[in-house]
Amino acid sequence: MVEFVCAQISTRDLKKHTIIYFKAFGYEPGDFIPSEISGRRADDICHIDCRGMGGNPTGDKDRIENLMAQTREEHTRYGDKACTKAFEYQTHLKFLEANGVRFDRQFMLSQMEKYALFKKTEQKTC
Repeated sequence: MVEFVCAQISTRDLKKHTIIYFKAFGYEPGDFIPSEISGRRADDICHIDCRGMGGNPTGDKDRIENLMAQTREEHTRYGDKACTKAFEYQTHLKFLEANGVRFDRQFMLSQMEKYALFKKTEQKTC
């Protein structure tokens, strides 16, 4: 689903996590939003650590450290897999730094460390 390609979309039509992402990077609806992985036009703002079936009632997943622009193909390849989350967090950290976005560095490092264990144990299934 393309959430933000159309220039007629206003921020009030966007999901909460997309608004958080747009504000952090200074994007407006209709702007080119690059994938943080490939640089191609992103299709979605994805949660690295997914919200789950119940959504995100506490709002703890809707933070810039957990939101990443990706193409649909990248989300299919990397999304919602414990063995790729360390890669996603590392890539996202570099993208945040390169764009001067303020974020909780310690949170990012702890997530990378947490998911690095999955990468080592699930290499054959990932």
